[in-house]
Amino acid sequence: MSNGNVVVRFDEVSFEYGQNHPILTEVDFTVRRGAKMALMGQNGAGKSTMFQLMNGQLETIGGEVHIEKGFTIAASRQVIPQSQLGLTVREFFEECFASKVYDIDPKIDEVLLVVNLKADHERTVRSFSGGQQARLLLASALIQKPDLLLLDEPTNNLDSEGIAHLTQFLVDYDKTVIVISHDADFLNAFTESVLYLDIFTNKVERYDGNYFDVVKEITARIEKEKRVNAQLLKKIQENKEKANFFAHKGGKMRLVAKKLRDQVQEAEENKVQVRREDKTIRLFTIPVQEGLSGELLSISLVTSIVRGKEVTRSVKVSLRKGNHLLLAGPNGIGKSTLLESIAFQSAKGVKIHPDVEIGYYRQDFSTLNFKDTVYDSLVVALQDEKEERLRAVTAGFLLDKELLRSRIGDLSEGQKGLVCLARLVLQKPGLLILDEPTNHINFRHLPIIAKALSQYEGAMILVSHDQEFVGQIRIDETLNLEKG
Repeated sequence: MSNGNVVVRFDEVSFEYGQNHPILTEVDFTVRRGAKMALMGQNGAGKSTMFQLMNGQLETIGGEVHIEKGFTIAASRQVIPQSQLGLTVREFFEECFASKVYDIDPKIDEVLLVVNLKADHERTVRSFSGGQQARLLLASALIQKPDLLLLDEPTNNLDSEGIAHLTQFLVDYDKTVIVISHDADFLNAFTESVLYLDIFTNKVERYDGNYFDVVKEITARIEKEKRVNAQLLKKIQENKEKANFFAHKGGKMRLVAKKLRDQVQEAEENKVQVRREDKTIRLFTIPVQEGLSGELLSISLVTSIVRGKEVTRSVKVSLRKGNHLLLAGPNGIGKSTLLESIAFQSAKGVKIHPDVEIGYYRQDFSTLNFKDTVYDSLVVALQDEKEERLRAVTAGFLLDKELLRSRIGDLSEGQKGLVCLARLVLQKPGLLILDEPTNHINFRHLPIIAKALSQYEGAMILVSHDQEFVGQIRIDETLNLEKG
């Protein structure tokens, strides 16, 4: 448990992206030295924005963020800049420090072990897969061993062994940690309190205990607030009826009626605003392309990366309507590369039905144009249907009118994922290709997404490190790229 002095303090902090997009409204909270906290909230609430306010990347529009003098902060980034892709692993980690660090190689090996990644220090960053680059980014924050460690969705792209390594590192870490994550089990292993950013009020609520403690406390609070309001509403209705009755009697009865109306007004003012829970996306179905029959896709050759070398082997995979394939193997073996080559129909040894419509969910969302609005990104997939269909689908994915006008690049990572899912629904693909569709997605949404994928009637290829998620989906065949 933390018992140190206050090292971070938000003092009536307000922040917004334009007048119609408030993120924080006069927020107050403190973080003590040695605290291990979770920062939670709905997709798009502004959790990553709070991290940027803490590390000085953004400035408040009101109030102040106070950081203890000399306090060092490191945050895990989401993407490696283009300028660093040509660096070697050693050079990449050297750039994490303001001054030269001697004998850095053992420190690199130590943090790579934490993220469960083996890498030659002379290897270039560009040569790593997207999942491996995400691990390098996480390791680049860990190697600095800052006074305050800010981790944004650190379990994305980590397998179960990698999550176990990271969890133990955070349990043993003797400094301050704040983590954004949708993985409740991971958070419960080391956090002692929760900062909850309410997307409806733009306030931060502080709770002691882990995620499950918070859910229990919030649920009890909501039920209490509902009971209070129910009692007040009953009293209000009774007094209104009595006031109307006495008002028609005239004379002194009018004074009684006025007194009752005053009591009604007082009861109305005493009603509490019931805390709204995170919204969950609606149940949805991904329609399948009509008119397809026979074999939609066949794979006779696959290429894997084994100990840094390409290895090609023969396989026999055939997908028809309703067939679901799980593509398995460790990070860096070539799963995402294979999916991309299939999606763009450039893979050797892969044959695709000439009429099949391919729906491709890419983990970095690069199939979206970040300069387009959400509306423009989705309307192209609408085909011959009316615009009402687009509005209905997007509402189910929590993409309201304001978000439809927003640029893709201004959305949170979780919201980008929901846009991709909405586009698949509108697209009606015959072949669905999904690369890590759980990354950045609120865990409340995952069972609904899993059900939609399990019920999908077209051919599907899935890559996911989330075994619990995969376990909820109908899988007919597994192709493991690691097996010879």
